[in-house]
Amino acid sequence: MIRVGILFGGKSREREISFAGGRTVYDNLDKALFEPVPVFVDSLGNLTLLDWHYIYKGTIRDFFPGPSINDGSKPWQVYADSLGDLSQETLQEIQSQVGKPLRFDELPELIDFAFLTLHGPFGEDGSVQGILEWLGIPYSGCGIFASAFGINKITQRKLMSSLGFEGPAHSVVSRAEFIHSVQENSDALFESVRDSIGFPNVVKAPHQGSSIGVSVLQKADPALFRQALSKSLFLERITSDEWAAVADKEQWMAAFLDVRTGTGLPVTVYSGNLSQVVSRCFMPDNLLAVLNQPNWDALWLEPDDAEEEVLIESFIKGKEFSCIVIENTDGTPLALPPTEIIKSSDFFDYRAKYLPGISRKVTPIDVPHEHLENIRFACEKMYKTFGFQVYARLDGFIKEDGTVILNDPNTTSGMLPSSFFFHQSAEIGLNPSQFLTYIIHSSLSSRLKSGKKRQSTDALIHKLEELMSAKAASTQTKTRVGVVMGGYSTERHISMESGRNIYEKLSSSAHYLPVPIFLTGNDESYQLYRLPVKMMLKDNADDVKHLVEHPAPRHPFIERVVRDAQQITRTFASDAIFESGEIQPSDLKDLVDEVFIALHGRPGEDGSLQEKLEE
Repeated sequence: MIRVGILFGGKSREREISFAGGRTVYDNLDKALFEPVPVFVDSLGNLTLLDWHYIYKGTIRDFFPGPSINDGSKPWQVYADSLGDLSQETLQEIQSQVGKPLRFDELPELIDFAFLTLHGPFGEDGSVQGILEWLGIPYSGCGIFASAFGINKITQRKLMSSLGFEGPAHSVVSRAEFIHSVQENSDALFESVRDSIGFPNVVKAPHQGSSIGVSVLQKADPALFRQALSKSLFLERITSDEWAAVADKEQWMAAFLDVRTGTGLPVTVYSGNLSQVVSRCFMPDNLLAVLNQPNWDALWLEPDDAEEEVLIESFIKGKEFSCIVIENTDGTPLALPPTEIIKSSDFFDYRAKYLPGISRKVTPIDVPHEHLENIRFACEKMYKTFGFQVYARLDGFIKEDGTVILNDPNTTSGMLPSSFFFHQSAEIGLNPSQFLTYIIHSSLSSRLKSGKKRQSTDALIHKLEELMSAKAASTQTKTRVGVVMGGYSTERHISMESGRNIYEKLSSSAHYLPVPIFLTGNDESYQLYRLPVKMMLKDNADDVKHLVEHPAPRHPFIERVVRDAQQITRTFASDAIFESGEIQPSDLKDLVDEVFIALHGRPGEDGSLQEKLEE
């Protein structure tokens, strides 16, 4: 077995997405090949070998820094960086409540490979990659250079422009310029952007992902412009009159503490003219005490992880897409089928990205075939030009004339079950467990090319390939489990989520071979269909029902990508199927050994399906 350390959590504002992504990787790593080792990184940057059951908490703050801090007596929770300056002994005592405290130099004795699900600064900016290279531990994804380049949207935009990539008009506003415009109550900065960039435009925090610190300004409004700059800089000015008008100050604080959409703690409180530090606040009660003091006019609140500059880009009119680019077995970039993002508003924000039902994914994006080829060419060109390795997620827009505009290349993709990462790999036949195995193998090959620790990395590659061969030989002994999902009740969409969850858990097991089965119909008659993995990742049961009942030829673009990726599929998903097929209940006996009923409502909870299975 290869010990895979999953590094998740972290210091950035995307720590909760990283935490959820780490859980996905932990669940989906193939247990016949890998031993998952959960290494939690807290907001102070400390490592903890996490007791496994904490992985299934809803958020980081539900278990760390522990109930003595987040005791439920207030409508807010804090992260570890709100604890102030702690002694090493106190910090380790807090860590010991959820696992074993670790030092980075202990990792080589604990893990053979590091799977990085860290996001943002300190996670995908090359810093942790550099530490791992110093320690001699191979890791997933891009190397130091591509990671450092990929974290800064301003550097990206400048380099992309200089290399001839299409892009929007853009401008950069500094923290000092913003403060000056507020202090002078001047609209000169607003007018400069209006004249050079125009409206609508997009205001971005350059070092953040997951749409954190991003605003779309549809109209030329100086007040909204100033609010957007404040949001992207994470620099908030509040007057005493504004504070007095806040009706529920505890709820205000709860929103302020959310590092995804608010400012977050700890903060430095400055006087209205920024001439002096009023206070350094770590806990919510400290900040409330400062704000509740009399005789102040205005205060500035700035967190430790504020931005120094803001990127402003003209709004791009076109269809928005996201494309995962991986490396084929010969090392050349291979763009997977790009996904169109169908949004309920103009802005694909944090909630739309991660909460179900707010946006939908359509793969491939609904554009003419030649436009799909334009996207493929542009994405593969960027991947190669900027020296990305293993995989990258490239987001962009395609205009009506076929022009492709790429923006915000990401060296780490979200790892949630419904993410583009798994959604697009399913199109070439890989389930999440198989795709993670491919990513680890590809990462080891990439690290080998760096010339560092060649002997041990090469030995690890051979070990993985030997384990994969042994697993393939033992497939006959696995218990085949039919996972029945979908149905026709009002709970059919929840059933799809349940079935997908069960399928993924069993896929990563060393003992089970899951077979996804979709049920549809009515109380008089229902039908069963064997599903390819790509159909399980659709948005809802009705989409799956339409696809199985009205089969259509595979899209020619996806046909080409599947053909180009066939060596990957043969190696990592030899049992892949690409089309659904109707099966009879009587056929189940030859297809599976057991059935897991993931249906909600009828006919899964009323005994009728159970009766047929018993027959």
